Amino acid sequence: MNQANFYFELKDIDTVAQQIIDKVNSKTLLFYGEMGSGKTTLISALLKVLKSEDLASSPTFSIVNEYQTPTDTIYHFDFYRVETIAETQDFGVEEYLTSGHWLFIEWPQLIEPLLENDANKISLTINEDGTRKLTLETT
Repeated sequence: MNQANFYFELKDIDTVAQQIIDKVNSKTLLFYGEMGSGKTTLISALLKVLKSEDLASSPTFSIVNEYQTPTDTIYHFDFYRVETIAETQDFGVEEYLTSGHWLFIEWPQLIEPLLENDANKISLTINEDGTRKLTLETT
């Protein structure tokens, strides 16, 4: 497992997003962090790097949002309100996970048993001075 740390201000998030895309080894990105740590903001920056014209919004209530790039599809999940793994299976999460498309998954703890081992983990924390620390783990 490889690990990289990034320390940044929100104004620099587009640069960090490009560095993430350059380092990941699969299309599955798992986002960890407290509420308000910037997961959806980072996902918005990643959409731009991947040339999507869509605007990211948190799929807290819909569970999954779909975005388009010129050459691919991105599925953005938010499992914050999901209580059991069976709920994810009810809407066919396995089909998404094996689709070969980009998967951006917020609050992935519940479905970790369903994920491939090559998922990239991104942990976000807010520092006392308002800057962010991002830890990227790749296999």
